[in-house]
Amino acid sequence: MKRFALPLVALVSLLLLFFNSTAQAFEVPAKSKQCLVGIASGWNSSYVTLTLYERGVGGGWKQKGDSWRGRLGRNGLVWGKGLHPVPSGARTKREGDGRAPAGVFYTGGAWGYAPSIKKSPNLNYVQVTPRDLWYEDVNSPYYNQYRRIQHDPRTTGEKKAQMKQGDYAHSLKLFIAHNAYPNITPGHGSSIFFHIWRNDGGSATAGCTTMAEGNLKNLIAAVEPAKLPVYVLLPQAEYDQYRETWKLP
Repeated sequence: MKRFALPLVALVSLLLLFFNSTAQAFEVPAKSKQCLVGIASGWNSSYVTLTLYERGVGGGWKQKGDSWRGRLGRNGLVWGKGLHPVPSGARTKREGDGRAPAGVFYTGGAWGYAPSIKKSPNLNYVQVTPRDLWYEDVNSPYYNQYRRIQHDPRTTGEKKAQMKQGDYAHSLKLFIAHNAYPNITPGHGSSIFFHIWRNDGGSATAGCTTMAEGNLKNLIAAVEPAKLPVYVLLPQAEYDQYRETWKLP
């Protein structure tokens, strides 16, 4: 019985076709009716323009309000781990790389210092205390997970994981579900949030998306979990490339 082998060029072509068709097959979930779009000028930019959209009855996206400015990681962006496919061979997010994760992500709950905030009744909000922890240690079994413990932190790991207090920039934040539970890969980036920017936008971040306090409050007030909101963060060229096939706004 003869066995046939594909020429190397043909095999490579088939693999490229497979990966391209996988990327093209992805679409923003049909049940997602809210989408925040963040556009950077390129992979190494720490500046972003943010625009909120909602999907109407006919399926089309409509802009809600004006766009606003934000800041990203000090080293720009890199592909993150979310809903989207990652192009074959592309560099991906790593802990401590100073880059914001790019792609399509669900948004999660909110954390802050105030007893209450303006929000949808369906959005979970946690007032941060010394017992609220978020783990960034890649060796911890709780890596990139939130915990509230029933005692004041006493171990080194618990103290290191304490969510920041007394820090204006972290007085209000909304979770970006990058590398999120239950599909967490240790070392691929943790603690990614929307939060208040530093120095009126003069400072970049370690990987989060930041903005003026008023804009963040407006965003959180607008987020409706029942509409399965997503965050799309991409450089302009990649947004233009995937806009149609991914059904982006």
